[in-house]
Amino acid sequence: MKHHINLQIATKQKNIPTKTDFKNWTKAAILKNIISSKIGVRIVDEPEMLMLNETYRKKKGPTNVLSFDYRDLNETNIIFGDIVICAPIVEKEAKEQNKDVRKHFAHMAVHGCLHLQGFDHQTEKQTKIMEQLESQILSQFDATFGV
Repeated sequence: MKHHINLQIATKQKNIPTKTDFKNWTKAAILKNIISSKIGVRIVDEPEMLMLNETYRKKKGPTNVLSFDYRDLNETNIIFGDIVICAPIVEKEAKEQNKDVRKHFAHMAVHGCLHLQGFDHQTEKQTKIMEQLESQILSQFDATFGV
Protein backbone atom coordinates (compact mmCIF):
# COMPACT_ATOMS: atom_id res chain seq x y z
CA MET A 1 0.00 0.00 0.00
CA LYS A 2 1.27 3.44 -0.92
CA HIS A 3 -0.04 6.36 1.08
CA HIS A 4 1.14 9.91 0.44
CA ILE A 5 0.18 13.05 2.30
CA ASN A 6 1.06 16.62 1.50
CA LEU A 7 0.59 19.17 4.28
CA GLN A 8 0.17 22.86 3.50
CA ILE A 9 0.04 25.37 6.33
CA ALA A 10 -1.77 28.50 5.13
CA THR A 11 -2.78 29.94 8.50
CA LYS A 12 -1.44 32.42 11.00
CA GLN A 13 -2.52 30.17 13.87
CA LYS A 14 0.20 28.72 16.05
CA ASN A 15 0.58 25.18 17.40
CA ILE A 16 -0.59 23.37 14.28
CA PRO A 17 0.02 19.59 14.52
CA THR A 18 2.90 18.19 12.48
CA LYS A 19 2.87 16.47 9.09
CA THR A 20 3.60 13.22 10.94
CA ASP A 21 0.48 13.77 13.08
CA PHE A 22 -1.73 14.33 10.04
CA LYS A 23 -0.14 11.39 8.23
CA ASN A 24 -0.79 9.09 11.21
CA TRP A 25 -4.37 10.27 11.63
CA THR A 26 -5.32 9.99 7.97
CA LYS A 27 -3.50 6.67 7.53
CA ALA A 28 -5.46 5.25 10.48
CA ALA A 29 -8.69 6.36 8.80
CA ILE A 30 -7.92 4.56 5.54
CA LEU A 31 -10.01 1.42 5.32
CA LYS A 32 -8.43 -1.94 4.53
CA ASN A 33 -9.77 -2.13 0.96
CA ILE A 34 -7.86 1.02 -0.06
CA ILE A 35 -4.67 0.15 -1.94
CA SER A 36 -3.25 3.65 -2.38
CA SER A 37 -3.92 7.21 -1.34
CA LYS A 38 -2.75 10.67 -2.22
CA ILE A 39 -4.17 13.23 0.19
CA GLY A 40 -3.50 16.91 0.46
CA VAL A 41 -4.19 18.46 3.86
CA ARG A 42 -4.40 22.25 3.86
CA ILE A 43 -4.71 24.19 7.10
CA VAL A 44 -6.34 27.57 6.45
CA ASP A 45 -7.76 30.67 8.09
CA GLU A 46 -11.42 31.69 8.02
CA PRO A 47 -11.39 33.86 4.85
CA GLU A 48 -10.16 30.98 2.68
CA MET A 49 -12.56 28.49 4.27
CA LEU A 50 -15.44 30.94 3.84
CA MET A 51 -14.65 31.24 0.12
CA LEU A 52 -14.37 27.46 -0.31
CA ASN A 53 -17.58 26.72 1.62
CA GLU A 54 -19.61 29.34 -0.25
CA THR A 55 -18.15 28.43 -3.66
CA TYR A 56 -18.31 24.64 -3.49
CA ARG A 57 -21.07 23.90 -0.98
CA LYS A 58 -23.16 27.04 -1.50
CA LYS A 59 -23.26 27.48 2.30
CA LYS A 60 -22.75 30.81 4.04
CA GLY A 61 -19.82 31.25 6.38
CA PRO A 62 -16.75 29.17 7.09
CA THR A 63 -16.82 25.59 8.37
CA ASN A 64 -14.38 23.40 10.29
CA VAL A 65 -13.45 20.87 7.56
CA LEU A 66 -14.11 20.27 3.86
CA SER A 67 -13.14 17.33 1.68
CA PHE A 68 -12.65 17.36 -2.07
CA ASP A 69 -12.67 13.93 -3.74
CA TYR A 70 -10.98 13.87 -7.16
CA ARG A 71 -11.39 10.16 -7.93
CA ASP A 72 -13.17 8.77 -10.90
CA LEU A 73 -16.42 7.21 -9.67
CA ASN A 74 -15.16 3.75 -10.68
CA GLU A 75 -12.07 4.03 -8.47
CA THR A 76 -13.27 2.54 -5.22
CA ASN A 77 -9.99 1.23 -3.85
CA ILE A 78 -7.94 4.44 -3.98
CA ILE A 79 -8.15 7.84 -2.31
CA PHE A 80 -7.25 10.96 -4.23
CA GLY A 81 -8.36 14.22 -2.69
CA ASP A 82 -7.88 17.17 -0.41
CA ILE A 83 -8.90 17.86 3.15
CA VAL A 84 -9.11 21.53 4.15
CA ILE A 85 -9.21 22.33 7.86
CA CYS A 86 -9.90 25.78 9.28
CA ALA A 87 -7.52 26.26 12.20
CA PRO A 88 -9.35 29.15 13.96
CA ILE A 89 -12.66 27.27 13.87
CA VAL A 90 -11.07 24.05 15.13
CA GLU A 91 -9.50 25.99 18.01
CA LYS A 92 -12.78 27.78 18.80
CA GLU A 93 -14.80 24.53 18.71
CA ALA A 94 -12.26 22.75 20.91
CA LYS A 95 -12.57 25.47 23.55
CA GLU A 96 -16.39 25.46 23.34
CA GLN A 97 -16.51 21.65 23.60
CA ASN A 98 -13.81 21.52 26.28
CA LYS A 99 -11.59 19.37 24.03
CA ASP A 100 -7.86 19.37 23.49
CA VAL A 101 -7.14 21.35 20.29
CA ARG A 102 -4.73 18.74 18.93
CA LYS A 103 -7.34 16.01 19.45
CA HIS A 104 -9.92 18.10 17.62
CA PHE A 105 -7.49 18.49 14.69
CA ALA A 106 -7.19 14.69 14.71
CA HIS A 107 -10.97 14.37 14.61
CA MET A 108 -11.20 16.77 11.64
CA ALA A 109 -8.45 14.89 9.74
CA VAL A 110 -10.17 11.53 10.31
CA HIS A 111 -13.58 13.01 9.47
CA GLY A 112 -12.24 14.46 6.22
CA CYS A 113 -10.50 11.21 5.29
CA LEU A 114 -13.71 9.25 5.79
CA HIS A 115 -15.52 11.68 3.50
CA LEU A 116 -12.86 10.99 0.85
CA GLN A 117 -13.86 7.32 1.08
CA GLY A 118 -17.52 8.05 0.47
CA PHE A 119 -18.84 8.28 4.01
CA ASP A 120 -21.34 11.02 4.78
CA HIS A 121 -23.71 12.26 7.48
CA GLN A 122 -26.79 13.36 5.56
CA THR A 123 -29.07 10.87 7.30
CA GLU A 124 -29.26 9.60 10.88
CA LYS A 125 -28.04 6.16 9.78
CA GLN A 126 -25.06 7.63 7.89
CA THR A 127 -24.21 9.84 10.86
CA LYS A 128 -24.23 6.89 13.25
CA ILE A 129 -21.96 4.82 10.99
CA MET A 130 -19.53 7.70 10.48
CA GLU A 131 -19.40 8.60 14.19
CA GLN A 132 -18.76 4.96 15.15
CA LEU A 133 -15.89 4.75 12.67
CA GLU A 134 -14.44 8.04 13.91
CA SER A 135 -14.56 6.89 17.53
CA GLN A 136 -12.95 3.56 16.65
CA ILE A 137 -10.15 5.23 14.65
CA LEU A 138 -9.47 7.99 17.17
CA SER A 139 -9.37 5.53 20.06
CA GLN A 140 -6.18 4.09 18.52
CA PHE A 141 -4.44 7.31 19.53
CA ASP A 142 -6.11 8.08 22.85
CA ALA A 143 -9.14 6.41 24.40
CA THR A 144 -10.45 9.80 25.53
CA PHE A 145 -10.64 11.33 22.04
CA GLY A 146 -14.37 10.92 21.57
CA VAL A 147 -16.17 12.65 18.69
